[in-house]
Amino acid sequence: MRHSKHVVTSLFRWLPLALITLGAFWLRTHDLARRPMHADEANQAVKLGELLDSGRYAFDPRDHHGPTLYFAALPIAWVRGERSIALLSETTVRLVPAIFGTLAVLLLATLAAPLGRWPALAAAALLAVSPPAVYFSRDFIQETLLVTFTLGALLAARAWWRSGLTRWALATGILIGLMQATKASAPLFLAAAALTLVLTRNGERPATRRIRRDAAMAFAAALLTAALLYSSFGTNFAGLRAALDTYAHALTRFGADAAPTGHEKPWWYYLKLFGWFRDGGLVWHQIAFSTLAAVGLVIAGVRRDPFLRAAAIYTALIAIALSTFAYKTPWHAIHFVPGLAVLAAATLAAIARLRTGRLAAVAFVFIALATQFQQAWRAAFLRPADQRNPYAYVHSSPDVLKFRPLAEAARIRALDQPIRVISEEYWPLPWYLRGIPHVGYWATPPDDCDGALVIASSTQADAVRAKLHGTYRESFLGLRPGFICVLFTPEP
Repeated sequence: MRHSKHVVTSLFRWLPLALITLGAFWLRTHDLARRPMHADEANQAVKLGELLDSGRYAFDPRDHHGPTLYFAALPIAWVRGERSIALLSETTVRLVPAIFGTLAVLLLATLAAPLGRWPALAAAALLAVSPPAVYFSRDFIQETLLVTFTLGALLAARAWWRSGLTRWALATGILIGLMQATKASAPLFLAAAALTLVLTRNGERPATRRIRRDAAMAFAAALLTAALLYSSFGTNFAGLRAALDTYAHALTRFGADAAPTGHEKPWWYYLKLFGWFRDGGLVWHQIAFSTLAAVGLVIAGVRRDPFLRAAAIYTALIAIALSTFAYKTPWHAIHFVPGLAVLAAATLAAIARLRTGRLAAVAFVFIALATQFQQAWRAAFLRPADQRNPYAYVHSSPDVLKFRPLAEAARIRALDQPIRVISEEYWPLPWYLRGIPHVGYWATPPDDCDGALVIASSTQADAVRAKLHGTYRESFLGLRPGFICVLFTPEP
C-alpha cells in the first residue's frame, strides 16, 4: 500500500514537467522540413555534409562559429542513415537544435527550483512556448546550443557552490568549454555570470576549502574540452590557432572602424521583439510575458531573495550588453528568454501568495502561455518564412524549393553540360543542389556561360545573356525577398 502511494505521489510530482517537456519537444520537432533553409542554415548544413563525406572537419574563423553543432549532428545523421551530404535532410540537421532546445526547458526547471516547485514549472513552460525559443530551436544555428550549455554551466556551478564536490567543478568546466566551442561570444555570458556572482554573494563562500584547486580543475576541463573540439579531436591542431583568430577577425568586421555589416539596429531592437508592434497587417507581441517579467524585476529589487536578484542582474547585464552592440540579429533574443521566464514565474508566485491570489495567478499564467503559444505557432508554423515575421531574418524565399527539380530535369536533358550558378550571392542553393554532379558557382560571368541550366542574379543577367551562344528560355525565381534570379533553360 505504501509503495503504491509512493508511485502515485511520484507520478503526480513528475507528470507536469514531463508534459511540459513533451510539449516543448513537439513544438520544436513537428514538421521540421516545412520551412525553406535559411542561407546560414544551408551554409552550416553543407559543412556538416562535408564532414560526413570526408570524415574531417577544420574550423574556419571567418564567418563561421564553433564546431559543437556539427559534431552533435553526426550521431543523429548516422542513426537516421544519412551518411553523405546527398542523403542529408533538413529534418536531420534541425533535430540538433530541437533536442538542445528541449533540454534547455528541463535545465531551466531545475535551475528555477529555488522559486518553488510550481513557479519553476511555470518558468519552464514559458520557455517551452516562447516564440524566439521555439523558432530558433528549429533553426540549424549555434544559438540554441549556446543557451543550453550556459544553463547547464550555471546549474553545475551552483551545485558545486552548495556541495563543494569536485565533480561539479569539472562538470562546470566541461560545459564552459562546450560554450566556447559553440560560439566565440561565450565569454560575454561568462563575464555576466561572474559579475552577477560578485554583486549577489554577500560574503558567502562555496562549501569547500579547495576553491583554488577546484577552479584550476574547472579551467583545465574547459580548456581541454574546447581544444578537443577546435582541433577536431587532435586531427587538426591548426584549429586551435584559428579559434583565437576568431576574435581578431571579429575586430576587423565589428570594430569601431569597421564598415557597416547591414545588421546594425537601434539599441531598443530587442525590447521591440518582446513588446508589441505591427508589420504589414500582422501584430507581433509578447506583452503578457514581458509584463510579468517586468514586475518580477521590481520584485527582485524589493525582496532579499539571492536567486531572484541574481536572475534579474544576469538578465539585465545580458540585455544591456546585447543592446549596446550595434550588430543585432533576432536569434540573440533567445538569451533573454530564460531570465525573463524566471522573473515572470516570480511574479506569478508573488500573486499566488496574495489573498485569493491563486486564481489570479492561474489566470495570468494561462493568458501568458496562450498568447506566447499563439505567437510561436504563427512564427514557426503559419508564416515561418514570411518577411513580416520578425524571426525570419533575411530569410530564403519559398521559391528556393523549386531550384532542385529544375536542376534535376536539366541534368536529365543534358548529362554532359554543367549547371552554372552565376551570382554574387547564391546561398542556400549549394544545399538545395547538393548531390547533383557538375554544378559550378561563379561570382562573375565566366567566358563560357552555356550550360544545361544557368542561374544568374538579376544584376548579372545581362552580362550572362551576352555570353550565351545557344537559344535559351528565361524564367524568374526569388532567392530571398528583393533578390531575384534569372534562369536560362536551353531550348530543345
